[in-house]
Amino acid sequence: MNLKELKELIEMLKNTDISELEIERSGVKVRLRKGGDVTFHPSMPRMEYPPSAIVAPSIVEPVKPSVEQPKTPAEAPVSQVKVTSPIVGTFYRSSSPDKPAYVEVGDVVKKGQVLCIIEAMKLMNEIESEAAGKVVQALVENGQPVEYGQALFVIEPA
Repeated sequence: MNLKELKELIEMLKNTDISELEIERSGVKVRLRKGGDVTFHPSMPRMEYPPSAIVAPSIVEPVKPSVEQPKTPAEAPVSQVKVTSPIVGTFYRSSSPDKPAYVEVGDVVKKGQVLCIIEAMKLMNEIESEAAGKVVQALVENGQPVEYGQALFVIEPA
């Protein structure tokens, strides 16, 4: 699929009620979705996995305890932090398939420490921890697609 065909598909999608379109041709898969600003950078060089210094900030939200399961004072979380995806892409736990994961459940992390990578448009974006503490949950599996704002990890601040 060439650039001209891709532009034609985008124009077609703009002028219809279709919100998402996925096409696969000759082993190339393209998914277009309405609803967000799309920026195309044709002069951008292709990045090879892993990146050297691409860092995307993460979004941090407090995790609210469930109302259905009341907690005793000894079990109540201090103020757990949910690390969410700042972009849409593919989640990777390590810098390459033969390397260990950046973090595992139970690991203690520092603020600014890399937790994972999210690949978006062939760019590898390192997601850093916004809080120091212990990783209590990893919510996404390696290679899984993630959405903007999707929870990736839960950290219990130190």
